[in-house]
Amino acid sequence: MRLPSKTTTYSGSVLSKFPIMLDLLVEQDMTPVELYKTTRTKVEDVGEFLEIIDCLYLMGKIELVPDREVLRYVASD
Repeated sequence: MRLPSKTTTYSGSVLSKFPIMLDLLVEQDMTPVELYKTTRTKVEDVGEFLEIIDCLYLMGKIELVPDREVLRYVASD
C-alpha cells in the first residue's frame, strides 16, 4: 500500500483516491464491479482498487450490503 511519505506524494498515494470512491458511493450504491469499471481510469490496477476499498471498509466509511451485494456509503453524524 502506498501511503504518503518522503518518497511518495499525497497525490501518488492511495489516500488521494478515497474521495473519488466516496463521491460515487454517496450518490448511489454500487456493486464492486460497477465501482471498479467507473474508476478504473483513476486507479493503477485492481490491486490498488482493492486496497482503497479495504481501507474505506476498515475505517467504517463504506459497508457491504450482503443481500444486494452492493457497497454503500456510511453517513457519519
